[in-house]
Amino acid sequence: MTNLSPPADPSDAPIRIGFISLRAYPLFNPSVTAAFGGAEVDLYLLATELAKDAAFDVRFVVADYGQPDGERIENVRLHKSLRVDRNLFLGGRRIWRALRRAAADIYMSEACSLGTALYGQFCRSHGRPFVYRTAHSRECDGTYRRDHPWRGRLVRRAYRQARLVITQNERDAADLRRTTGLDPLVIRNAVRPADRTGPKEDYILWAGRSAAIKQPRRLLQLAGELPRRRFVMICPPDENDKNYEELAAAAAGFGNLTFLRGIAYRDMGGYFARARLFVCTSDGEGFPNTYVQACQAACPIVSLKVNPDGFLTRHKCGVCAGGDWTVFRSQVDELMDSDRADALGANGRRYVEDHHDIRRIVEQYKQIFGRLVRSSRSFPRGAGDAAP
Repeated sequence: MTNLSPPADPSDAPIRIGFISLRAYPLFNPSVTAAFGGAEVDLYLLATELAKDAAFDVRFVVADYGQPDGERIENVRLHKSLRVDRNLFLGGRRIWRALRRAAADIYMSEACSLGTALYGQFCRSHGRPFVYRTAHSRECDGTYRRDHPWRGRLVRRAYRQARLVITQNERDAADLRRTTGLDPLVIRNAVRPADRTGPKEDYILWAGRSAAIKQPRRLLQLAGELPRRRFVMICPPDENDKNYEELAAAAAGFGNLTFLRGIAYRDMGGYFARARLFVCTSDGEGFPNTYVQACQAACPIVSLKVNPDGFLTRHKCGVCAGGDWTVFRSQVDELMDSDRADALGANGRRYVEDHHDIRRIVEQYKQIFGRLVRSSRSFPRGAGDAAP
């Protein structure tokens, strides 16, 4: 086997960017009805926006959903690795080979797992810059490492192998500096410009995977305590949730709640546009993509706990109960009948246009990738031929 070709010279060839997010394939191909999360959405949006620029040749390593290898969608070349239901540790060889086929100048991933350690080692072995973006506050404040001591050490090593670590908000950046000594860059989540405002209906929206950290059963509790309000719950199963059917059955018992097992990403905007409020019951997040979607749709946010960098109150896009359930329930009930909801929604729309437009954010990444490719020529190259 031969080494990967040398990094492209930005002056005379497109920069080859390799994104890695195994569960992102359903975003490229909505006919595949499988769960994905915010990290997958982040990298899908960035990859497809970057692919509009001829100065970048975008590749993407995904899982094997039975699709042909190397297919091109939205001008992004997709390389499949292991089947999505296979053990990542045992399937590391397949991922390694897919990373080699992508033959990128720079690799980027988001959301920590055992895969993060593998991607970092691959880039080190092949002399390629690795860029990592955190997906959750627990990656930054030390919680992930405390909960997963062995895996956490491997992920921490991958952070240190990365040429750049990016966080979603300033609080996460400060926590990461404190817990790792790294100096991350803050780049906000991006969203495609779209007109997603329209007539509102009288329902409260909750959207997210059934992961325990998102506390989906709290939405059932809220529906029970506010029986005169109507709720829509979009909740695809989390891969680690063994009790999903119990959750779905419990939701079916509420006459004021519509439970949806999953909606294609391209259709999500309509639900946000029609919702009167969006509610978040999570114990923790980085910067939820659902917040960006809600703001874009002029849908005010009511959060039980999550308020990254205090943006809900600072930009007047919504309200946060600070973890107080009684306050949270009252905020939801009162805003449903208040003209204040319209003002909060309009503020959210302006906030997204000013801070999350992907056309602006992608320019930051273009500058970063260009600098990394230029500087990578001065770094020693590894042998990078043998699979781990």
